[in-house]
Amino acid sequence: MRGTLRRRGVLSAAGGVILAPLALTSAFAWPDAPLRVIVPFTPAGGPDFIGRYVAERLSPMVSQPVVVENMPGASGNIGSQVVARAKPDGLTLMSSVNTLVMNASLFRTLPYDPVTDFTPIGLTAWGSLVLVAHPDQKAATLADLMATAKAQPGKIGYASPGVGTPHHLAMALIETANGAELMHVPYKGSAGAVQDVLSGQVGFMFMPVHVAASYIRSGKLKALVVSSPQRLPQLPDVPTLSEAGLKGVDVDMWYGFFAPKGTPAEIVDRLNRDINAILTRPEAKAAFEAQGLIPATSTPAAFAEIVARDRTRWAEIVAKRGIQPE
Repeated sequence: MRGTLRRRGVLSAAGGVILAPLALTSAFAWPDAPLRVIVPFTPAGGPDFIGRYVAERLSPMVSQPVVVENMPGASGNIGSQVVARAKPDGLTLMSSVNTLVMNASLFRTLPYDPVTDFTPIGLTAWGSLVLVAHPDQKAATLADLMATAKAQPGKIGYASPGVGTPHHLAMALIETANGAELMHVPYKGSAGAVQDVLSGQVGFMFMPVHVAASYIRSGKLKALVVSSPQRLPQLPDVPTLSEAGLKGVDVDMWYGFFAPKGTPAEIVDRLNRDINAILTRPEAKAAFEAQGLIPATSTPAAFAEIVARDRTRWAEIVAKRGIQPE
């Protein structure tokens, strides 16, 4: 399925942006009220960029204002809970990322179910990570790193923005697939982690491709492998996990839109069509790639399958590695 789904004015924002309505594009009549797009993370990340990009273009299509609201906190749980408990009338949506299903395994008392308490609207993008190393590290390939880790269990450090982040779980999956053991060095966010890898304090890290690419080109970091099924246009010389010997292992991040459980199919299908139309416009590709993302579309059913599958996959990794939130 993955292969068929892939090719795969950002506005300022603390409390949201209201965008002016224009003309209707179909006979479907929305209630005379603004739509809210909840982003359960801080501004400037992938879910926020996608939420604002879509909101600006969705407003004229539904002939209503679209309001983007950032509700960060608890690894996305606060904003996600708001959406899960919202009225299923099509007026509250969520722009999220695969952290949504990862949290189901990390938090014992999650106040919502990431599969059953939301109605998937559709996939919006794939985001790739690249495993980088400080130039002083001897490892030049993923195989080199895994061989060293097996010879020195728990001695080779890698950074992440925090426990349970996609960057952390991507490495955990690779450790499990290789039977290796590295030392996880979690940070309170990306900035400190990136800085310490650049300075050589920590040897390795999975970074978003748009963050890592300039450091790789300047020689400040070296790339070992990318997380995507295909090579990336930003780093065409860097092998994929499959090319590095991990067949069938894919740790790309998915992004998508959700509505509360019980949202009528008529509304979901209309939103899916409109959002897919936005994402397949020629200008979307360049705008998304500048953020290290690749726009993608799907049916609601196909996106639901991705969400359910990933919940199971990451639950297995969290259990095998004994990962617990900080």
